[in-house]
Amino acid sequence: MPDFLQRFHFQNTPVRGELCRLNEAYRAALAKHHYPEPVAALLGQAMVAVALMTATLKLKGSLILQIQGDGPVGLIMAECNQAGDVRAIARFDADASYADTQWTTLTGVGRLLLTIEPDDGERYQGIVPLEGASLADALGHYFRQSEQLPTKFIFAADNEGAAGLMLQVLPGHNSGEDDDLWPRVTQLAATVKNEELLGVAPEQLLYRLFHEESVELFPTTALRFKCTCSRERSANALVSLGVEDLREVAAEQGGTISVDCQFCHQVYGFDAVDIEQLFQPAADAPDSVQ
Repeated sequence: MPDFLQRFHFQNTPVRGELCRLNEAYRAALAKHHYPEPVAALLGQAMVAVALMTATLKLKGSLILQIQGDGPVGLIMAECNQAGDVRAIARFDADASYADTQWTTLTGVGRLLLTIEPDDGERYQGIVPLEGASLADALGHYFRQSEQLPTKFIFAADNEGAAGLMLQVLPGHNSGEDDDLWPRVTQLAATVKNEELLGVAPEQLLYRLFHEESVELFPTTALRFKCTCSRERSANALVSLGVEDLREVAAEQGGTISVDCQFCHQVYGFDAVDIEQLFQPAADAPDSVQ
């Protein structure tokens, strides 16, 4: 079935959930690069994680997850917006051995960053140290420390797809309102097998896990790999360098500056005329008095 996000809620409780599966989007992200298998799996987990978390945001914009460490996988970056567009990239040491697939070996010591970029409004960023034995552990720590929300993540990824499950206590509630609720549903979720997350239909999977609970399902949301790069965004990045620096770089590169999107490898070229036009509106704008 197409890539999806399935939202659900335990009726008459403060606990909600999200189930995500990425097959086509995951393979599209991998097709742009040559990742060792453990790096690809971690990238898939990050893509699923950011899709799960974006679904909980009540705003128009994007959520960006970054994993930065001093291990052979120096950077994992995944982004999702409210339209269901997902993209991701990894930076890794091509000469390292990836026989040891443990999270702590791959990422080393580092930090986890979550950045909310609304279409309108101020940017928000939360940062915590990388802790735990997996990305799921690190994200659970983030929500406990930064958001004070009990949150459980479970991820799975193989060569064909990535999937994940998230459970969370709703903001403004206390999981202790039903002393047994949170440990009960998280223990049930922990019984899920990787092959179930990756291959069983969402309704069937949720029934297997929570058939003794009253679960309300909401309509699924479609997800897809889509890069948000554009010529305009590339031009805005160049403007920040200043016209003199751009002229110098263009001269060094044979008259044209090429901006290569790291996510999708789309290349945007800017020649000498383009560079001058980037700064023309500012040059022609009348002086203003504040």
